[in-house]
Amino acid sequence: MAYRVLVAQFMHETNTFSKLSTTLEDYRKRWLIEGADMVPHFTGTKNEVGGYIDSAKKYGWEPVWALAANATPSGKLTRECWETIRDKILAATRAAGKLDGICLSLHGAMVTETEDDAEGALIEALRGIVGPDVPIATTLDLHANATERMARNANALVSFRTYPHIDGYERAVQAAALVQEAMAGHRKPRCLLVQPAMLEGAEHGRTTAPGLMRDLLAIADAAEKEPGINVVSIQVGFTWSDIPYTGPSIAVSHEPGAEKRAREIAAGLIDEMWKRRDEGAKSNYRPVADGVAAARAGAKGGKGPLVLADGTDNPGGGGYNDTTPVLQALLDAGIEDVAFGTIFDPGTVQQAMKAGVGAEIEVSLGGHTDPSMGLPVKATAAVKMLSDGTFRNDGPMNAGVETVMGPTAVLRIGGIDVVTISNRIQTIDRQVFLSQGIDPATKNVVVVKSVQHFRAAYEPIAREVIVVDSGGICSPDISRLKFTRLRRPIWPLDGINEPYAGKRPA
Repeated sequence: MAYRVLVAQFMHETNTFSKLSTTLEDYRKRWLIEGADMVPHFTGTKNEVGGYIDSAKKYGWEPVWALAANATPSGKLTRECWETIRDKILAATRAAGKLDGICLSLHGAMVTETEDDAEGALIEALRGIVGPDVPIATTLDLHANATERMARNANALVSFRTYPHIDGYERAVQAAALVQEAMAGHRKPRCLLVQPAMLEGAEHGRTTAPGLMRDLLAIADAAEKEPGINVVSIQVGFTWSDIPYTGPSIAVSHEPGAEKRAREIAAGLIDEMWKRRDEGAKSNYRPVADGVAAARAGAKGGKGPLVLADGTDNPGGGGYNDTTPVLQALLDAGIEDVAFGTIFDPGTVQQAMKAGVGAEIEVSLGGHTDPSMGLPVKATAAVKMLSDGTFRNDGPMNAGVETVMGPTAVLRIGGIDVVTISNRIQTIDRQVFLSQGIDPATKNVVVVKSVQHFRAAYEPIAREVIVVDSGGICSPDISRLKFTRLRRPIWPLDGINEPYAGKRPA
C-alpha cells in the first residue's frame, strides 16, 4: 500500500520595516499554483518542490499536491492573503482523508498582519488535523526566524546549508527521506529548538568563504552521524523583522531517548556562535563612491566585468528594487558599457512599450517607493528591447525555475543598459540579462540588486565584486532599525555577557 503524503509550499521572507504590504497578487506574480499543476511546473527543477516530486517517485508515494506559493520578500502579508493561502492548504489536508506524512516547503520568516509566527501557526493547524502520529517535516530557509512552536509541531526542521541557497532540492530530499523512514516505522523523530539572546550571528550565514558558518556546519554534519540524531539545522535568522523571535537558532531532530544529547549539540553550536559573535560581514559593504571609483579605474588587465551589488536595495530581503543612488552615481561619472539589473518601474515600462523599440523617451526612472532613498533619475532613454520578462533560471540557484519579471524594457541611458521591470525580483541568475539580449560577461560593469545570492551565478565571471551600501531598506546597520517588539535584552543592542541573557534553557 503506497504511503499518502501531502506536499505544500508557502514561502515568504517578511521585512516588517517595508511599507509594501504583501498581497495575493504578489504571489500570483511569482507563483501561486494549486493541486496537480505543481508537478509539471516544478518537475526537473532544483528547488524544494522539485526535490519532493523526485522523492515521491523514488519511494512510490501517493502524493497529495496541495499548493505551491512564493512571493518576493516585502512587508507583512495582508490578512486576506495569509488566510486565503493557509486555508487552501488546510482544506486540501482535510479533503485528503487519511494521510501518512506531510512534506512542507516554508521559509521560516513569514509575518502577517495577524501572525508573528505564521509558519508555526500553519504547522500547528496541520498537526491539529492529522493528529500526533503523522510525521511532518519542513524545509526552511537558512534565514528563518524559527520558533519553538514550529519545532513542537514538526518532526524535523531541515534548513538550507548554503548561502547563496543552492541546496533547496537536496534539503527537500533529506526531509522526504526522514518522512519515509518515519512512515515505515524505522524512526520516531521529534524536534527541539534552542534560541539564544542574539539578533545576529554566524556572519548572516555566508558560505562562499571559510568562516564561522562553515565551521558550524561542519559540527552539525558530524553530529548528524551520531546515533539518535536525525537533522541538525542552523538558522541564522532574518534581522529585518520586528517580532519577538528574530535571530539565530538551532533545531535538532532526534530519536526518543536522545533529547539530552540533542540539547548538548544545540548548546555547543550556540556557544561557538556566541564566542565568535564579532565575526561579521558588515565591513564588506562599501560606499557607492568606491564602486564608481573601481568602475572608472577599468579592468587593469582583469577579465570579465566589475560586479557592483546594490546590497541595501536587495529585493530578496524586502528592498524596494527602485532606489537610484548607484544608477545616478554611474551616470554622473559617465561610466560606459554598463548592464544594470534591475529597476522596478512599471509606469516607465508602459511608457516604453507605448513608444516602441527604437524610440527615445523622457523618463523619471525609479525612486518612486521612497524618494528618501534616491530621487527618480530624469533622463532621455532609448528603448532597446521590449519583452514579457519571462525566463527560466540557468542556475546554480533555482535552476529550471521560471522567473517572471513582468513586462520589461531595456532602456539605454548614456552608456548604461537598464533592465526595467514590472515585478520586483532579486538578480540571482544571468538570465536576467541574457533573456533581454545582454551578455553580462562582456560588459565593463554589471550592477545587480542583491547582497549575496548573485555570487553563485556572477562571481565566476567577475573580475571583481564590490557590495555597496546605497542607503536602502536592507541596511546592515541595525542602528537604523527601530525595534519595538523584539525580545530583550538581546545582543548586540543590549549589554549582555552570555548567550541566553541569564535565561539558559533547561
